Amino acid sequence: MYNSRRFSIFAVIVAAAIIFPAALWAQLSFKPQVLMSPERATLASKMKEQAGEHIHMPPLPTNYNADRYYNTKPSDLTKASLKGKVVLIDIWDYTCINCIRTLPYIKSWAKKYKNKGLVVIGIHSPEFDFERLPENLKAAIKKFQLEYPIIADNEYEIWHSFANHYWPAKYLFDANGILRTTHTGEGEYQEFEAFLQKILLERDATTVLPDLTALVRTSDKPGSVCYKPTPETYIGFERNRPANTEEVVPNKSILFTLPSTLEEDRLYYEGAWTIRREFAMPTGGAMSSLVINYQAKEVNLVIHPQDGKAARVLVEQNGIPIGPADRGSDILEENNKTYLVATEPRMYNIINNSTFGNMTLRLSSDSPSFAAYAFTFTTDCRE
Repeated sequence: MYNSRRFSIFAVIVAAAIIFPAALWAQLSFKPQVLMSPERATLASKMKEQAGEHIHMPPLPTNYNADRYYNTKPSDLTKASLKGKVVLIDIWDYTCINCIRTLPYIKSWAKKYKNKGLVVIGIHSPEFDFERLPENLKAAIKKFQLEYPIIADNEYEIWHSFANHYWPAKYLFDANGILRTTHTGEGEYQEFEAFLQKILLERDATTVLPDLTALVRTSDKPGSVCYKPTPETYIGFERNRPANTEEVVPNKSILFTLPSTLEEDRLYYEGAWTIRREFAMPTGGAMSSLVINYQAKEVNLVIHPQDGKAARVLVEQNGIPIGPADRGSDILEENNKTYLVATEPRMYNIINNSTFGNMTLRLSSDSPSFAAYAFTFTTDCRE
């Protein structure tokens, strides 16, 4: 006689015998969830969480000419190709000192997390017209040893799609393409990286996290006390007006005289200069000077040599050649004179003072190829 109850019990026993080893195997092979340490979780919590706004990543252009893509191809940047990836968008400019100072961290993250689900994409939105030229950007990418994908955003299409207003600016999207946090300017590198790790863990809880990238400079460390430097000073008429009394007539050679007293943080011309929208250049055939009283530790100047000709520029600080301890990396010495030779369009490091201070800087040249665009000044910090 068929005993359904006996058969049911037998079936349960057999099923249990089969399922239990499978369950045990699954338990043994399961990778435990990797949780963030309390210290990293605290760092991550300092970043503004924007997931509640549900802002999705705008599509990236894939229809530019081939010379607009570096270290990548358009098919790698489609929505389908980026699906399931954590994406970090870095909007930068290769002559921007603040952008340059963030690059060691961007490069580190791109390398450390490439195989952990992160895609870093640099969006180069040029501040000056000469930066639109493919050969100039290509040289900068090589100089800074950037290996992650970069798009030349020459018409600011991507800049506007992100409603961006700053260099540099970082936008972090999770694996679902939702904006999770943003950061502009320098600083908070470990806080940002800890938040990045949090988003990577959300994507894959088994991800093994590396150590946070070590901070590069004293000014990057929390709690550092920094002096206030002279603000960035543009040279073209579009964004600056020199402190001279002479009237500036755009695109016309003007003879400037230097007053006996110079205001702090103001740019002065001496000699004949033609001031254009983005830059100024000597035009009198004789030595002409840019003079500024500044406060900083380092001074940089963006220069674009005109007509492909090198520009030799005499550099003096407080009326004398720059001492060895205060010279920037682009300063040379000859016959007790200090100078730089601008041969390519980029940012030149002029001053690297041993201490922060108030100085008078003079740059003089008779070369019409000396096209000066913008001074930037960096601070000095103490822990």
